[in-house]
Amino acid sequence: MAKLPIIFTVDDDEQVLAAIRRDVRKEYRKDYRVMSTTSAHEALDALKELKQKGEDVALFLSDQRMPEMTGVEFLEKAKELYPEAKRVLLTAYSDIEAAVKAINDVQLDYYLNKPWDPPEEKLYPTLNDLLDEWQINHIPVFKGIRVVGYQYSPKSHDIKDFLSRNLMPYQWLDIETEEAGQELLDLAEIDRSDLPVVYFEDGSHLKDPSMTDLGNKIGLQTTVAEEMYDVVIVGAGPAGMAAAVYGGSEGLKTLMIEKHAPGGQAGTSSRIENYLGFPKGLSGADLTHRAITQAKRFGIEFLSPRTVTGIETQDDYKIVSLEGGEKINTKAVIITTGVQYRKLESRGIDDFTGRGIYYGAATTEANSCRGKNVYIVGGGNSAGQAAMYMAKFACDVHIVIRKPDLSSSMSQYLIDQIDGTENIQLVPRTVIDGAVGDGNLECVELKNLDSGEIVKKPAGALLIFIGAKPYTDWTGNGILKNDRGFVITGRDLQKESDHKKLWKKEREPFLLETSTPGILAAGDVRAGAMNRVASAVGEGAMAIKFVHEYLAEV
Repeated sequence: MAKLPIIFTVDDDEQVLAAIRRDVRKEYRKDYRVMSTTSAHEALDALKELKQKGEDVALFLSDQRMPEMTGVEFLEKAKELYPEAKRVLLTAYSDIEAAVKAINDVQLDYYLNKPWDPPEEKLYPTLNDLLDEWQINHIPVFKGIRVVGYQYSPKSHDIKDFLSRNLMPYQWLDIETEEAGQELLDLAEIDRSDLPVVYFEDGSHLKDPSMTDLGNKIGLQTTVAEEMYDVVIVGAGPAGMAAAVYGGSEGLKTLMIEKHAPGGQAGTSSRIENYLGFPKGLSGADLTHRAITQAKRFGIEFLSPRTVTGIETQDDYKIVSLEGGEKINTKAVIITTGVQYRKLESRGIDDFTGRGIYYGAATTEANSCRGKNVYIVGGGNSAGQAAMYMAKFACDVHIVIRKPDLSSSMSQYLIDQIDGTENIQLVPRTVIDGAVGDGNLECVELKNLDSGEIVKKPAGALLIFIGAKPYTDWTGNGILKNDRGFVITGRDLQKESDHKKLWKKEREPFLLETSTPGILAAGDVRAGAMNRVASAVGEGAMAIKFVHEYLAEV
């Protein structure tokens, strides 16, 4: 049986240490071991032994004022041994300035003022959030889902991305480099032609599975439970998740449908640093986990992975059609399908998509890029966040943009971070002219827009973040869209010549309502949206207000 992960507490005051040890053990002893010491040097020696034994430390809780070294100094040294562990500083009011400084110096996760009584209010909520986040990012070594496949296989990439986006820990075994992968195939008498194969803790496996089959196996809901819903939300990005939270909390019978995994483009972000209330930032996975947990707490149903193929209106009801022929009855619909990155039309791109070329952040492939050159196309925030994340793994990261600099397309905080990262280089006034390789991406060809010169550079991966194409083809002719495919809502519909043919209500459309009464749109899919996580969340919440008003009419 695997040993429990560790919560490590350090305080030179034996009475304070005894108190924090007592409170932590009372709440977490079922899931964590609690280790403690009054000596920072002793703690560091113990951590070295734990590291050699392969044990996990989930969280450090250290006093700031200690005679051997300060808490900040201890956490800085502990970070070298356990960089993924959460770090919390215990401070007196006089030490708050040092704690705030430590947020940047050692990436401190939180500081707590002493005393922390009652712990139910001042200690446990903070530690719960930090430990939950640690658990999300922690991948068990021996237990859990195992995926065996080829590194440069589009289907293998899709499965890894699907599991990651659905917050399912897994172990990746490259059949060409991991002996354990071949051993699993031999035990089950599976041929390499059946790859990728997904193995589960119960001993079962799926060969080359569809995402629906995989979703069923890992416990996702893929069939509806009710005959009629108050509102169906199509898309589980920030706007959709916000609508689900507010719909469920306000008593609406709510169903959310997602064709791949929750989070949308925001869910792939390694770090969102400008979201209100999170001064240290949070990952897209963490935001997604919190939002889905919150929505389910209010009783919403979440159907995934299922693809919506159309919407019909019958009297005052809406009929949502799913791939495979299933139909869902609802009184209102909110479209929150977001946008997809536009395809790069250069030579060779299609040949290596999924084989070294990826649209959006390919965090699942970051580890395979160690020691390689990574190229990123695009100058927006998503590209910048991906560059910062990939810089932890790659030898060099190159951001390729058409413009002379990033100032017009990227937030200043990201530009400053990129400028301060040695292994990130900007390649301005340049485009990708082609991609070259034998089975997988090996080189990219860069064309300078000023000189016309084309140079070939080795590349371990190419990540594409260009343009924004809405996913709206499935909405049909009853939902008016602009020439780029974005859904038109509210007063903007009055400018459309076909609006009066479709709109049969005496009132004007609500702010987020489409050309069909009772069907709303929120987030990036909507024409005129702000394209920010916070604004998408706001629109998702606002859409529920208009659903209530619409339901009061019918």
